[in-house]
Amino acid sequence: GAMISEFEQRVGNLVSGMILRFDGSSVRVDIGKTTEAIMPAEERVPNERLNPNQRLTFLLKGIEDGPRGKQIILSRADPEFVAKLFAREVPEIGSNSVEIKMIAREAGIRTKIVVASSQQGVDPVGSCVGQKGVRVQAVTNELNGERIDIISWTEKEEDLIKSSLSPVEVVSLKLNKKAKEALVKVAEDQLSLAIGREGQNVRLASKLTGWKIEIEGVASKVKKEDEKEQ
Repeated sequence: GAMISEFEQRVGNLVSGMILRFDGSSVRVDIGKTTEAIMPAEERVPNERLNPNQRLTFLLKGIEDGPRGKQIILSRADPEFVAKLFAREVPEIGSNSVEIKMIAREAGIRTKIVVASSQQGVDPVGSCVGQKGVRVQAVTNELNGERIDIISWTEKEEDLIKSSLSPVEVVSLKLNKKAKEALVKVAEDQLSLAIGREGQNVRLASKLTGWKIEIEGVASKVKKEDEKEQ
């Protein structure tokens, strides 16, 4: 009971653990102090290969009542896991001069994260990337190469939607604020990049912003005419 009480205070934080064994599709993990935790199938990264005696970092997601009493639940698939990894690598997040505003994730494949700075002169994206990319690389390494898009926060919904589709350049954008739908036009040669493999890029952008995003391709000459009109 005392041990569980100690871990209850650490819910939402990172813990280090060693994989003990597989329990069906769930994983049993030694997190120290003779304490065993479980990472259920839905909290695992689908394409991540795990081996007994492997040491990894986990998000201590919660404590639940199980058939044999209280169970400590771990996760590596939760979006909050990525947020906590950034908090570990980026001192500016710890000091509250950089804040993670939004995060959307398809575990093992790609994460989009929106960051803002509350302190003048602090670049939130630069802080998360780090010198020569060292900070974001540390997070990516922990996630076995999962792609991470870091986006700067803006209160302008149009700009946030455009940034969420990064690195694609948006030609035009129409918002239906009542239905919360956005029609985005991009150059035809960037259409597949904007949509992403199996629709992943646009799906994550929609999840991140809370807008339903439709993407259309336009011929490059139309783009040039639009630029002339502007």
